[in-house]
Amino acid sequence: MTLGTDLAGLDATAQAELVHSGEVSVAELVDAGIERIERLNPQLNAVVVPLFEHARDAVRSGVPSGPFAGVPFLLKDLVVEIEGTPFHEGSRFLRNHVSSYTSELVRRLRRAGLVVLGRTGTPEFGMAPTCESALYGPTRNPWDPAYSTSGSSGGSAAAVASGMVPMAHGNDLGGSLRFPAAACGLFGLKPTRARNPLGPEYGDALCGWAAEHALTVSVRDSAALLDATAGPMLGDPYPAPPLARPLLAEVGADPGRLRIAYSPRTPGGAPGHTDCIAALDDAVALCASLGHELVEADLPGLDETVGAAIGTAFDSATAWIVGYWVRRLGRRPGPDELDPLTRAYWERGEQVSAADHLLAVTDLQAFARTVARFLTGFDAWLTPTMSEPPALLGEITSTPEEPLRAAERGADTVAYPLVVANITGNPAMSVPLHWNAAGLPIGVHFLGRFGDEATLFRLAAQLEQARPWAHRRAPLHATHHEPRYRAETGGEVPSLAGRRRDR
Repeated sequence: MTLGTDLAGLDATAQAELVHSGEVSVAELVDAGIERIERLNPQLNAVVVPLFEHARDAVRSGVPSGPFAGVPFLLKDLVVEIEGTPFHEGSRFLRNHVSSYTSELVRRLRRAGLVVLGRTGTPEFGMAPTCESALYGPTRNPWDPAYSTSGSSGGSAAAVASGMVPMAHGNDLGGSLRFPAAACGLFGLKPTRARNPLGPEYGDALCGWAAEHALTVSVRDSAALLDATAGPMLGDPYPAPPLARPLLAEVGADPGRLRIAYSPRTPGGAPGHTDCIAALDDAVALCASLGHELVEADLPGLDETVGAAIGTAFDSATAWIVGYWVRRLGRRPGPDELDPLTRAYWERGEQVSAADHLLAVTDLQAFARTVARFLTGFDAWLTPTMSEPPALLGEITSTPEEPLRAAERGADTVAYPLVVANITGNPAMSVPLHWNAAGLPIGVHFLGRFGDEATLFRLAAQLEQARPWAHRRAPLHATHHEPRYRAETGGEVPSLAGRRRDR
């Protein structure tokens, strides 16, 4: 066994404790993380831009002795940038782009002591619930490499679930942290709107739908990381409500007797896949056994008007994203530089008028007030995270002949309305409590009240203690001396040696 293999079984907090105690050096932590990535990535294709020399330079310059001193970390290749390094957002349109600035979130991650080893895969501009971009190819699920990680933070999810790193950055515009958390057996929390900054480039995104945070193995890592990064940046359009105390203090605190609503039904009225309903039933029983009150109740207000407004918002969001890059790069994308789904959304979005967009915002803000009233009677709303188990790779893809195929097939897997947390700005989390008979993770999802991450962290820690999940290791995990599935992936993906490295 190697040091990297031994460390792979520890969460970020435990790895940092080894540095603080002097048992392991920062350089050893970083080199061990690089070794794990080089060993596992050929089978998973999770890390698409290695930044190994960038990381070693950071170590030589001196890593801050923050809560995560020396812990290896990965950034999703979307939104968050590092000056002087490649940044592609999964798009051939950006294949030669190098960032000209460093995001405020990266500065805070560095101050916390984290060392960035690279960037993880994402679908083009994060627009599909899978990681299968034309630029970098599919990211494989460590629980079975024939399956998708979901998305759009699927590269980060695969990296954490395989033990390459103990936690990795993700972002969430409609479930993109929580879907891959469910598909890869991880804890994934989407914070309250504006809890983490989007600057200096963005004040918010799509009326505050976008949120930045991370995928983690442990609840305590998620809480401690959010403590380290939370807070407005100078000039932000609005702050999140202040927290009563550090979120790490909520981990292990008694949540009391919570009143939790739950529903097996998707907005169309049908239940999800039987595996997902089994996960929900199991979570309901577990929460009840812990003393909470469970009440079956559908979320009100999810009608055709809200559905149409969500569609308008996503179309206009794609037009904004592509338009942003057209302005930044100084040219329009060529005929082969956008994936078919993105091009279809972009063309549709360019037909959305300013009035159409603002009317959709009006409808969605009215819906957010409906949700807020509903949650005055409950502490959280529980559903399955995904409506199907992870899909086989290749199922959620589009072609020029069928450009919307990925959206239509992807919608079958993510029919539960996780986007509600983005519309309302509420915190929400996916918790890994269940695995199906095929050995694939099936997460459950809790929507919390606006500004109330504290209750979610208390509940998550209680569930983690009652039903631990960290000991469950994917077949493709760095703690295994010889990861399984090596001969079953249909050929290894291209090695890191062929990837464009940091400059």
